[in-house]
Amino acid sequence: MRILERLAIVVAALALAITIIALLSGGLLAGRDNPGISGAGAMLGVAYKDLGHAHLRPGQPHPRYDSSPPTSGAHVPDPVLRDEAPLSNDQLLQALETGDVVFLYAGPHPPPGLRALAARLAGPFTPALAASGQAVVLAPRAGTHGIVAAAWTRLLTVGSASDPRLAAFARAALGQGAAN
Repeated sequence: MRILERLAIVVAALALAITIIALLSGGLLAGRDNPGISGAGAMLGVAYKDLGHAHLRPGQPHPRYDSSPPTSGAHVPDPVLRDEAPLSNDQLLQALETGDVVFLYAGPHPPPGLRALAARLAGPFTPALAASGQAVVLAPRAGTHGIVAAAWTRLLTVGSASDPRLAAFARAALGQGAAN
């Protein structure tokens, strides 16, 4: 009887030790990560299919984009030279291709707190910063409701600049353009 009790204690201790080790090491699921689920795939917002980043010549027809505003697709490479100015789809796509994040809003002026947030995230806008894919660009866009954050293949809509998802989106997307 005493041997059975000791054997039961040893088996229980062994089972407990294996369970603790399995839990601390990730268990049976360790090493079975689904590709494409981590990293940028876990970013906030709605993801759209990557339509490529072919460069068109001026006057060439543009393809149909799968989002409004577009988040990827063929375009005429037209750099963003000014902040807080309307962007054509070509300028928007060029900015997103390089890795910039664009905050779109209705009206002639950015909503309260948006300019300060952009400066905190990326510093003051310069054309060189935008060309390097490290800018947060502010741009009015007709028909926009709230604030629309755009990155390559991704959009997020929020109600105000104080929404923490806006900063999280920009931090995750900044520098993650078409080639990254």
